[in-house]
Amino acid sequence: MRIIAGSAKGRTIVGPKGLGTRPMTGRAREALFSSLGSRVFNARVLDLFAGSGSLGLEALSRGARSVVFVENDRQALIALRRNATTLDLGGEVIGGDVGHFLDGCRSSFDLVFVDPPYALSLASVQEVLSKLEPLLDTGASVVVHRRVGENPPAGPDGLTTAGERTYGDSRLWTYRKEER
Repeated sequence: MRIIAGSAKGRTIVGPKGLGTRPMTGRAREALFSSLGSRVFNARVLDLFAGSGSLGLEALSRGARSVVFVENDRQALIALRRNATTLDLGGEVIGGDVGHFLDGCRSSFDLVFVDPPYALSLASVQEVLSKLEPLLDTGASVVVHRRVGENPPAGPDGLTTAGERTYGDSRLWTYRKEER
């Protein structure tokens, strides 16, 4: 895998060993970031179920102000820490459960990537969205990556569906935090 654009364009990202994670394809990442456009620049980004960190590192390369990466899988954490160190773009790596992180988080974010393992249930993804909603600034975007054929996660009150796209076997839903 490689960073697609920005200050680290073309730099290599390593993936974790094993089959516990499945990174988003380069084509899907490129289309996603094209659709986000200027919302990435200067954004405070949260990369949940970060895996190798490809989404958050791409955001940093494209001018995000900061990224917090949250990952629980041991092999993915090894790859993520290696990528963060090698690319030297910044970012904070948190090793631990996403739900526990969200329960204790006091920061706010403009852009969030939710890219859980496909095995994580739809109900669990919806719970993550519910815990995430209070941490979002008005106008914030949330991108959820799941397998084609799955039902869309229902966003909690305050999050509205802003788009849906399919790339190969991946489906991306974008949500937007509305003003209350």
